[in-house]
Amino acid sequence: MAIETERKFTVTGDFRKEVQSIKRIIQGYICADQGRTVRVRIAGEDGYLTIKGPSDEKFWSRYEFEQKIALADAQELMKLCVSGIIHKERHYIPAGEHMWEVDVFHGDNEGLVIAEIELQTEDEQFEIPAWVGEEVTSDRRYYNSMLSKTPYCKWKDK
Repeated sequence: MAIETERKFTVTGDFRKEVQSIKRIIQGYICADQGRTVRVRIAGEDGYLTIKGPSDEKFWSRYEFEQKIALADAQELMKLCVSGIIHKERHYIPAGEHMWEVDVFHGDNEGLVIAEIELQTEDEQFEIPAWVGEEVTSDRRYYNSMLSKTPYCKWKDK
């Protein structure tokens, strides 16, 4: 079983000078129920199908199954997704022994910038760059599946 351990943070400073690469991402959800999601993603010229289970009590870890699929298949599966397609640019930034992923959202989530880091274990130490702000891992609003339902433009307390 593949367990994903991930932490999410707001971005409060300028990260752009540290960016190693950027990838455009479009993703939608075939299922986005509490406790499980089925996601279709197009990242650059690659397609992916991802299934995620419920988060643990700290919201740091959960089951994840991800399979690369043909771009044409991802484009067809995107037609099955519920409304609220996510558009973002993912910026890859190395820091210490880790790779930070900074998502700059577009469309209904314009203005939202979130940094994520994947870890091997929940107690793994990691370097926090100066541009990283408040941790929002346990705030469900920041889950992409939730952003597809209630986008950032509809938040009252931004």
